[in-house]
Amino acid sequence: MIPFRNLAETRTPDGSRFSLHEHDGEYFLKLNGRQLMGSNSTVSELLLADLACKFHSTVERPTILIGGLGLGFSLRRVLEISGPKALAQVSELLPDVVAWNREFLQELNGKLLDDPRVEVLTRDVFECIKNGPGRYDSILLDVDNGPTSFVQEKNSRLYSGKGLTMIRRSLRPGGRVAFWSAEPEPLFLESLSRAGFRAEAFEAKSHERAKRAAHRIYVGKVAG
Repeated sequence: MIPFRNLAETRTPDGSRFSLHEHDGEYFLKLNGRQLMGSNSTVSELLLADLACKFHSTVERPTILIGGLGLGFSLRRVLEISGPKALAQVSELLPDVVAWNREFLQELNGKLLDDPRVEVLTRDVFECIKNGPGRYDSILLDVDNGPTSFVQEKNSRLYSGKGLTMIRRSLRPGGRVAFWSAEPEPLFLESLSRAGFRAEAFEAKSHERAKRAAHRIYVGKVAG
């Protein structure tokens, strides 16, 4: 049996153990030993980017904010579809995750961090949104398990009424925000609507061969 290799480990601001692992050529991120994502299961991360960046055919110089670098799959897809003049800001709270992408994940997606269209921000995505009214054409948020199931409690502020209003104000006319969710959260559509978005939900498989959807992507669109 091929063992898991623990490549690197750090601590989150609340003291949780965050680690990078490799197994049989695939890479995984874990929080306190619980798997958060893996390079063998990326369908929903790619769909998150596809749904958030539907503007790409009409906006010449889009500015996109990606909350959470992870293994870089959403960033890869954003760069594929958003055009040569896009600016993709990646907000990653943990500097170690950025370093891991450069050191261990170069052949996966790590080289993308050197793309001239990419700007890496080692700060909380909440602060980026708070300080950027009218700045973004698209925001991708894959920072927790969803609107009600939190790995880190402080992420709840992104999904609150106040947080959603702040997100809407940070988007330009016609802008879109896409939220990744581990499971269905039907009441979240109502929350998005109350915050002034046109809201939709999309099913997402965990991998291409899956027979049914495991996750959801929630999209809020700003009129424009």
